[in-house]
Amino acid sequence: MKTRVAVMAIILESKENAEQLNAVLHDYREYILGRMGLPYTKHDINIISVALDAPQDIINSLAGKIGRIEGVNVKTAYSNNEYSV
Repeated sequence: MKTRVAVMAIILESKENAEQLNAVLHDYREYILGRMGLPYTKHDINIISVALDAPQDIINSLAGKIGRIEGVNVKTAYSNNEYSV
């Protein structure tokens, strides 16, 4: 199986949906290398970064599920290399 390393940048603008976002991330926990969340109280948002090592289709699936949550924006940056597991 081939995997890629990726980083997702997530902006949570609707705190009401934080539980839904955390549930989705929990479902993909086996692929998450680490995550960091920063509350930005000045603008009442949360900034979250998630580092992943997963197959391309898993990364795309996770980004799609996150992107469908209301009040959440996500962008993903990928490594250029694929790695064999």
